[in-house]
Amino acid sequence: MKKIFAAALIAITAAFALTGGAMAEGQPHRLAIHVDQNDPQVMNMALNNAANVASYYKEKGEEVIIELVAYGPGLNMLVKDKSPVADRIASMSLEMDNLSFAACGNTLEGMKKKAGHDVPLMSEATVVPSGVVRLMELQEEGYSYVRP
Repeated sequence: MKKIFAAALIAITAAFALTGGAMAEGQPHRLAIHVDQNDPQVMNMALNNAANVASYYKEKGEEVIIELVAYGPGLNMLVKDKSPVADRIASMSLEMDNLSFAACGNTLEGMKKKAGHDVPLMSEATVVPSGVVRLMELQEEGYSYVRP
């Protein structure tokens, strides 16, 4: 019985490693960070998470790709002249070429409709059709998911 258990454990461990449980050598780590709250504390925590992860893997000599996805009230994080973390985003974008910011197009359209005019985003933001769909796609591509 012990031999069967040991063989099963070895097979499960091997399958786990082959199916993405362990990063393939040379492949970058991938992280999706989700922001859906208009709360400067949450926004700063998300940016702290990104900075800490990037620093960790840089010290290890490993690559990491980070995408922060903002939707709902969290989209205020990327609204020009309104974001409470605009200076940090600008600074981090200059320092980290592995960090990108996705802005939910659905939320943006709702904000424009409610405001009755255009709602300009920061230059660092890239509009995606849907923030939730973007998070799903990133997870399907093997990104780890964090919600601060």
